[in-house]
Amino acid sequence: AGMQGPARCSFFKALLWALALVALLQLLYLSLLSGLHGRQQRSRYSELFGGQQKEQLKRALASGGRLDASGQYRIYADMLGPPERAGRAPDLVLATHTSLSNLHQLQELVGRWQGPVSVALFAPGPAEVRLATLMLYALGALCGPVRQLVSAHLVCHSGDLAAFPELEDRAEFARLKACGDVFAKLARAGAGRRNYALGANASYPNNLLRNVARGAATGHYTLVLDVDMLPSEGLREAFLALAATLGAEGPPGVFVVPAFEIRHTRRLPGAKAELLQLYQVGEIRPFYEELCPRCQAPTNYSRWLNLPPGSSLNIAYTVEWRDPWEPFYISANSVPPYDERFKQYGFNRISQACELNVAGYSFSVLNNAFLVHKGFKVPSEFHAQKDAENQRNKVLFRQFKQELKLKYPGSPRRC
Repeated sequence: AGMQGPARCSFFKALLWALALVALLQLLYLSLLSGLHGRQQRSRYSELFGGQQKEQLKRALASGGRLDASGQYRIYADMLGPPERAGRAPDLVLATHTSLSNLHQLQELVGRWQGPVSVALFAPGPAEVRLATLMLYALGALCGPVRQLVSAHLVCHSGDLAAFPELEDRAEFARLKACGDVFAKLARAGAGRRNYALGANASYPNNLLRNVARGAATGHYTLVLDVDMLPSEGLREAFLALAATLGAEGPPGVFVVPAFEIRHTRRLPGAKAELLQLYQVGEIRPFYEELCPRCQAPTNYSRWLNLPPGSSLNIAYTVEWRDPWEPFYISANSVPPYDERFKQYGFNRISQACELNVAGYSFSVLNNAFLVHKGFKVPSEFHAQKDAENQRNKVLFRQFKQELKLKYPGSPRRC
């Protein structure tokens, strides 16, 4: 005989109660698991937004920054505090500048340089300022090499204020557990963006940024370059060894580092012999060869390339400045600052090299040192406003040259 009605009813009730109990236990388990995860995450964020790095960032932000000479920009210096590894005095500091879209390039630059780096980061609006603050904080908290070697400075419009990361910002860090995660996030954020294309009413103040980065290197030598370039391996140590043999007598001078650009960026050359091999097969060419060969011509690439690689760094030859040469160079930090009126594209570095010439500086080319820009520079990769910006800055450059005549009335040099 089958199960009777009352017995069958009791069985189903027991089954329902059992299923309800299982569901309740599952909910309890998930609740406990969620609570545990929450405590772990709170601990994680407490650790990230805490400790010495937190106090340093709060100190950097507490002053509200300082305004630049024009009153248009706000500068927060030493966002990460002074680097942990104190360099020798004098040292050679690599000074560079960038927007958020290229900040990920700092990883390879620090790895190649292995010495003090000063970076000025521009954020053109409130959202960018907030993200820049977060990412600089993450770099300081999670990246040992950055914390040890880099001084970072945030530049924004004067109407924007940077603030310490709040709890609602924690989602930005949910997957950031190591230094590589931070740089990977920065690389994703910058994918597809073009230099100088910052949106409406935002001009990239490259010369201000160069001065801000260089300002952290008082008392040292500096090499000012763009963040998407790499120096040859061992350049810092080799130059310091050379500088120790040079006296301070004679006219002031700068040490020119020839610049190149490479077609592919899988492996950037570290030594001159490697660079020469890539040059012979067309993978490397002089910097700006397609866009403005005259802008680098006085470097005399043919002469430099025909010099055999040496075992030590020395001065190869000295050249005279000619318009529109814009060399990259190592100098004492006492050289004239960049003119901060030049923004966006055109004449920003030429104007500073022009002043060096009028001020009486010599230009000595180094034999084994070089810089490599990642990728060939071609017209199609530039933003649409490039030519208009170049024309505006050309007018400013004419005015700048007239001002130099008044600034250096006794100089026989012109540009």
